[in-house]
Amino acid sequence: MVPMKRTITTVKPTTPVLDGAEDHHSLLAYIQARFDGCSRSQKDVAQYIVDHLDEAAFQTAEELARHANTSSSTVVRFSQALGFEGFPELQAAARDEYRRMSAHAGTNGNGNGSGSSAPLFPLERGEFEASMLADQTNLEQTALKANSAASAALVDAIVGAERVLVAGTDQMAFFASYLRHLLMLLDLRVELAVSPSQEVLSRLGRIDEASLVIALSAGRPHPLVIRALKLARHRKATAAAITDATLSEVAKLAEIQLYYSSSTPAYVRSHTALLSVIQALAHAVYSRNSDRYDERIKAFRLK
Repeated sequence: MVPMKRTITTVKPTTPVLDGAEDHHSLLAYIQARFDGCSRSQKDVAQYIVDHLDEAAFQTAEELARHANTSSSTVVRFSQALGFEGFPELQAAARDEYRRMSAHAGTNGNGNGSGSSAPLFPLERGEFEASMLADQTNLEQTALKANSAASAALVDAIVGAERVLVAGTDQMAFFASYLRHLLMLLDLRVELAVSPSQEVLSRLGRIDEASLVIALSAGRPHPLVIRALKLARHRKATAAAITDATLSEVAKLAEIQLYYSSSTPAYVRSHTALLSVIQALAHAVYSRNSDRYDERIKAFRLK
């Protein structure tokens, strides 16, 4: 009698069924809906994909992990946590969505290809040109995702606040100081929260209903920045954020949110678009009452 062979059936993870092609944000919505259930490292991957779908769709797992400040194994685990068999299946879904979004944008444009110009950089370029090209892309992405209602609301809040507190630590401390400098040129009362010193903590303690707290954030926010926003919400002050991660805790705490893109091949985040947002914000405040500010600005001989 010949013994019967046992067959082993391997069950592979099922690929999640996303909405139809008519929904141009199905994958992004799918990720956002499951964001809170992700681990801290997986949230970094989720944030990067949501904010940089055009790049994540064509990067390797290692490249995506580097940009999200995590490991390639985390990228794979994140893919599987979403229900994909692995990263290639998640990437395929990202590419499909990117193509749908591009096609959708094309049908809403003039589609005539007019106004094209020569490439800004030659096809054969080195790391120097690649970094500059990434900055150009960041500016374009930031402009495309700009929210006019949010920027106008933040300008209103700055003009109407009795006191503005700008919070930003580490690399964001420089940009917080620069925003303070630009607003103080307009004779506005602005303070900084850039380190957990006793003086800064006392400034946080003075947050009230007439205050505006602006948090600057890149990637994972510093606990001091989170504390400033939580205090603002608790004391009914206006809370705003300028961030490169739309799903971060800073973005969730802020009533007003401005986004900037920071992707780069370099070893540090790109801050070109952040600088542009800060200067545009200060100019918009100035434009609200340029007659009032002109004499003061001329006295500084800034141009």
